[in-house]
Amino acid sequence: MSTIKDVASIAGVSIATVSRVVNNGPKVGNKTRDKVLKVMAEIGYTPNANARALVKKKNTTLGVVIPALNDPFFASLANGVERIARDKKQHMLLSTGGFSCESELNAINLLIEQRCESMVVHSKKLADETLIELSKKVPGIIFIDRIIPGIEERCIWLENMEGGKIAARHLLALGHANFALLNSNFDIEDPNLRRKGFVETIENANSVQAIIQEINHEPTLKGGEMAAQQLLSLNKPFSAVFAYNDAMAIGAISVLEDNGIRIPEDVSVIGFDDVLLSQYSRPKLTTMHYPIENMAENAAKLAIEFGNNSASKNDFKHRYIPSLVKRESTSSCLD
Repeated sequence: MSTIKDVASIAGVSIATVSRVVNNGPKVGNKTRDKVLKVMAEIGYTPNANARALVKKKNTTLGVVIPALNDPFFASLANGVERIARDKKQHMLLSTGGFSCESELNAINLLIEQRCESMVVHSKKLADETLIELSKKVPGIIFIDRIIPGIEERCIWLENMEGGKIAARHLLALGHANFALLNSNFDIEDPNLRRKGFVETIENANSVQAIIQEINHEPTLKGGEMAAQQLLSLNKPFSAVFAYNDAMAIGAISVLEDNGIRIPEDVSVIGFDDVLLSQYSRPKLTTMHYPIENMAENAAKLAIEFGNNSASKNDFKHRYIPSLVKRESTSSCLD
C-alpha cells in the first residue's frame, strides 16, 4: 500500500508539501500541486481520512445508522444525510442496525471505531439510558425519529400521534364510520402513537357511531396484503382503511381490488410516509407526508455542528408535524 512518504519521494518534495496538497492547503504552487496529484494517481495513494482528521483537529466523517437498506423510507433518510455530507465535504459512512438492541449498538460502535464523531442515528430498540450515555461519548450523535427526555437538543422527531389524528379527521370529513386499521406489529413507539391518535379522534367524534377493526402485521407490501386478506376473512363491513405506512396501504389495495373492491369508490385507503411509490400506485395514494429527507438534512447539519463543537442553540428545527397529501385513494362515503 502506498504511503505519503512514497508520494514525497517520487515527486521530489517534502512530506509537508504532500500533506498541504492533500488538505488543499496554501503555499503550494500549481506546478508542484499538479506533480504531486499526478504521482498520487499513478501509485494509487489514498489519504487516510482518520489521519487527516487528527491533523486538522476537525471531524470530517459523517455517519448514519438506519435499520435496513431495502426500505424506501430509510433510503430517503440516508439520502438526506448524504446530501449534506456532500455539501459539507464530509465522508459518509453508513451502518445498518436491524431491529434489535444488539444490532443497533453494534452499528453505532462500528462508526465509533471508525473515529466517526458526527452521526445521525435511527434507533428504536436501545433504551433511553443507553442513548444518553452514547451522547456523552460521541460529540456529534443526533437521534432521528425519536425524542429522548434530557437530551432533546440532540433529537429530531415527528409527531406521530398528530399524524393519526389528521388521517382520522380526513376520513371522518368524508363521511366514513366503519374503519379498518392496518398497523405494524413491530414493537416500537411509532405504530402505537399513530394508532392512539387515530382511534381517539374517531372515538371522540360525536357525530358518528364508529366501528374500528384492527389488524397488525409486518409493515411491508406483503404485510399489507396479508393484513387485507385477514380483514376480508372477518366478513365485517368497512369503508375506510388507515395503514401504518404506504407499503401496507399499497399491499392492501392490491388484495382489495383483486377481490372486486374498488378504491376509492367502495373503500377509501390512506397511508403514511409519502414515499415515492405512493405517487405511482394505482390509484395514487392519499397519505400522510413524513418529511424524512428534510429532517435527515437538518439532523446531519446538527450532527456536524455538535461534532465540531460549534452547535448553535437556535436555528434548528427539532419537532415536525406530518401533513395530509390528498390523491386518488380516498373519497366520500357513498353509504
